[in-house]
Amino acid sequence: MEHLLTGALISLVATGLHLLGQPPAWHPQFVRWWHARLCRILALEITLCGQLSERALVVANHISWLDIPVLGAQGSVGFLSKAEVRRWPVIGWMAAVSGTVFIERGAHRFADAIAALRARIAAGFAVVIFPEGTTSDGTAVRRFLPRLFAVAQPAADTGGGEAEPIRLQPVALRYGSGPQPDTIAPYIDDDTLVCHLWQVLKHPGIAVRVTFLPSIDARGQGRRQLADQARAAILNALERETASNIGRAGHGVNR
Repeated sequence: MEHLLTGALISLVATGLHLLGQPPAWHPQFVRWWHARLCRILALEITLCGQLSERALVVANHISWLDIPVLGAQGSVGFLSKAEVRRWPVIGWMAAVSGTVFIERGAHRFADAIAALRARIAAGFAVVIFPEGTTSDGTAVRRFLPRLFAVAQPAADTGGGEAEPIRLQPVALRYGSGPQPDTIAPYIDDDTLVCHLWQVLKHPGIAVRVTFLPSIDARGQGRRQLADQARAAILNALERETASNIGRAGHGVNR
């Protein structure tokens, strides 16, 4: 609770400075610290493989609300969220002041969201999207929805030519260090946030592996191609991690 109140207070100060036209330079660093601190409170044991790219569209498989602090702790990261989250008490307000881009329904609103995401990336952020559109139990990765991959495709620059494409980086998330994914971390079915948070807090610790994969060149590729390529890269990484965990478990049994 103290951590939430600290975040709310500092976010309130940051909001006031934004309204005065003086956005604080420390704000992205504070958001990263807040996410990292939350991960420690929740006893998330994070292992990193690879490195987060700056100024990139980051595409990840989606398992839980825990994905947000896990990825938010890794750098200057922004997120995309459905518009109704903005109206949630406390969480919606804090998401807004941390730079989340909210997407409304409708073609015009979608174009605005694409422009906002590109602007966030141009400002130096990595922007995370979860193109499955929902969470899973971690045993599979649903087919990616392609629309938001338009962010990474080359757009016309102000001079009438084609701007450089935005870097597209797949990221594989896996909870649990055993042969099977962790069963506490997934936020699925009819779980309420409070109930799930309580289950996480009661758990002695959850291992999380974050694998930052090589960037994908978006030039000359359609949105569906990019979506399928990113999903395949994530699936391959998860399969390798599962095989490695099975090997370690077998080695432990044999000793």
